[in-house]
Amino acid sequence: MDKPVVIIGANGLGRVALDIFHSNDVMMYCFLDEDEQKFGKEIDTVTVVGSPDDEALFGLIGETVDVFVATDDTDVKKDYIKRIKKERKTMPVNAVHKNTYISSTSKIGHGNLINSGASINAFADLGNHCIVHSGAIIDFETVIGDYAQIGVGATISSGVQIGEGAFIGAGAIIVSGIKIGKGARVGAGSVVVADVKAGATVFGNPAKPV
Repeated sequence: MDKPVVIIGANGLGRVALDIFHSNDVMMYCFLDEDEQKFGKEIDTVTVVGSPDDEALFGLIGETVDVFVATDDTDVKKDYIKRIKKERKTMPVNAVHKNTYISSTSKIGHGNLINSGASINAFADLGNHCIVHSGAIIDFETVIGDYAQIGVGATISSGVQIGEGAFIGAGAIIVSGIKIGKGARVGAGSVVVADVKAGATVFGNPAKPV
């Protein structure tokens, strides 16, 4: 990256993003956060300088700095992304840990967080603004929609389709060819052997609606 990075969100996920950028020796600019109690505090030498609502700070995005939005609240993230696209005419950068495997034939969108030990295999397609936690496996020809979240150590087998905003819990296994609908949730440790409808929550082995 040619520009330093601003991270919006100084919470736990923001700290993860910072670690990822540090793993790639990316220069950091600052944190922005809505919590005034965090202003002026440092996170591993990077300062929370103010709020994303500060127009002077927000106006640096695109011109002087790149940006990453670090929150797992999808609605909040969508609001920030919409504002960044509209006002700053740019898209957030990806935060990809150096200790990941990403196939040269896969497709990766914008604003994704991909943590250490994750694997994205041949011809997989990862959308925009997704979170792929440590050790998750996304096997070949899998398609993952925007804003999806894949938990620590989850296994997404080949040819799976995961809809926008879906949540896959830690250690879950999605067998090959399954379709997970938009906004669906799969509980931690579940084994999914049948399609999951949009908005549904499933849990167990085999996973069933709850």
